[in-house]
Amino acid sequence: MNGSAIHVEFPPELHLFVPQARRTGATRVTVDGVSTLGHVVESLGVPLTEVGALLVDHRAVPPAHVPAAGESVTVRAVERPQRVPGAPLRFLLDVHLGTLARRLRLLGVDTAYESTDIGDPALAARSAAEQRVMLSRDRGLLRRRELWAGAFVYSTRPDDQLRDVLERFQPELRPWTRCTACNGLLRRAAKEEVADQLEHGTRRTYDVFAQCTACGRAYWKGAHHEQLEAIVERALAEFGP
Repeated sequence: MNGSAIHVEFPPELHLFVPQARRTGATRVTVDGVSTLGHVVESLGVPLTEVGALLVDHRAVPPAHVPAAGESVTVRAVERPQRVPGAPLRFLLDVHLGTLARRLRLLGVDTAYESTDIGDPALAARSAAEQRVMLSRDRGLLRRRELWAGAFVYSTRPDDQLRDVLERFQPELRPWTRCTACNGLLRRAAKEEVADQLEHGTRRTYDVFAQCTACGRAYWKGAHHEQLEAIVERALAEFGP
């Protein structure tokens, strides 16, 4: 059965998700009179996590709206800063975003991370169970209905990834308070408490230590501290209080 047509227009921010032919002005899309507008938008390549308002003939409608023949649809990108209601803001990152996870933890942002590929269903289930925003570059994962909330990570460069997430969600930054290895909270520790983790030179040179309350890992201002300090200072300068 031949379907009816609507016209859909995407903003420049979402053009990377849609085919080249659909990036200029309103594009004609055949609909079946049954599928929701949310399904139509996702079938064109755009995860709903990246969609803000949906306007049909200049009237806001929910993703559950079933488009009728002749309607003109304007898709808007999600508003920034994006507010995620219902839970403290925290994140879940998939296996491909390890560097971003460590940098968010460095800034004190509650960030869970799966270091192995546990599969989309398990990731979506964890997002829902722990009420975490799923960050991923996997569009299929972001289309899963079980997700608590989600967001596409637009860049492949860690510096740009971090800036994008901080700009989009504006989480509270509390640098040096979380373990970059496991996301646990840090506490001050005496040298004697972490001595078994220290090489002789470190024991002789450093006196100030922290330890993860979850995994026990020790931290001190070692060789890479200046690099980490630069990441923290840039984030605080642009997104701090």
